[in-house]
Amino acid sequence: MQLQITDPVYVQPEKRNAIERFFMRFIRDERDLPFAWLCLKITLIVIPFSIIMFIPGMYRWWIAVPFMAWNLGTGLGPFILMMHNTSHRKFFKKEYEFMNNYIPWVLGPFYGETPETYFGHHIVMHHVENNLSEDLSCTMNYQRDSIKDFLTYFFLFFLLGMSDLAYYFKRKERWVFLRRIMFGEIGFILMCIGLWQISPAATLTTFIIPFFVARFGMMAGNWAQHAFLDASDPGNSFKNSITCINTKYNHIAFNDGYHIGHHVRPNMHWTDMPGEFQKNIEKYKANGSVVFQGIDFFQIWFFLMTKNYNKLASCYVDIRGAFNSKEEIIAFLKTRVAAIPITRGAPNVNVIFNRIPSANENQTAA
Repeated sequence: MQLQITDPVYVQPEKRNAIERFFMRFIRDERDLPFAWLCLKITLIVIPFSIIMFIPGMYRWWIAVPFMAWNLGTGLGPFILMMHNTSHRKFFKKEYEFMNNYIPWVLGPFYGETPETYFGHHIVMHHVENNLSEDLSCTMNYQRDSIKDFLTYFFLFFLLGMSDLAYYFKRKERWVFLRRIMFGEIGFILMCIGLWQISPAATLTTFIIPFFVARFGMMAGNWAQHAFLDASDPGNSFKNSITCINTKYNHIAFNDGYHIGHHVRPNMHWTDMPGEFQKNIEKYKANGSVVFQGIDFFQIWFFLMTKNYNKLASCYVDIRGAFNSKEEIIAFLKTRVAAIPITRGAPNVNVIFNRIPSANENQTAA
């Protein structure tokens, strides 16, 4: 089956403008210049506007709320995926290593991302555990077309996610990462408490609401990315993740739709993902990988929550040519969202919520 891919790939430009040439002195890979432009936009627009809102007498809800909605609506996704990519592949050159803190520590809080916690959760934990029972964001134990199960999943993460992660690092004796996430999470909370004394309204719209929105969005995205699991081989990235091709989302979120390829090769550059998918299509076929076209993770999450399998089936790409009707595709997709029981049991408060597996395991390197 030959698929025509419209998602972004790198094309070497004939010329670079002066600003781009300036940025290229500092960054490791010229293919990441879109990140430089995004950082510049946030630095010159979002940060100054946010600071102005904290000046006594300057806050106007009829300006602040639309600005927040615009910023989160158009900027949150690209920012998180920029942070995602620069967590896997450092943005700045070695001689400018300190500048790699700019995205998570300076820009991150404006999008509800507490410093160090994304890196600790996603890089050091999630990619190591690969949605299996030790993964604190594991989806296996949930019925993944159930809104009740998703809300349970989300609120457990929201209320206990950082304590779970801290306990995980304690068990694994990853003390450096334990200190980092605690410093980042607690530092963010203390910052919000301090800024609340200056302006509750500005603190709410600049930091607190984005915090809630970001954590909901990340869990909805992860839910969809790991919704269609093969119970017989849940540790196989070709079978526990999905891929979304030819979607507008890939153009604004740096090919985030290629989640299977990302788990197979976590450090692969985002512009290489469409080519990797086409090059290794036979592996995707052999593993019965779930591929959708024209929709993204958040649309998939919504269709699962509303049980709109008709829409999911219409966007499903039958790369194997295995199905003769939409009804067969729907039946297949339903088998892949069924809850998979997990054996658990550790002496931790989170066992109450059926979250943490046995504590006797070997330390795994990130």
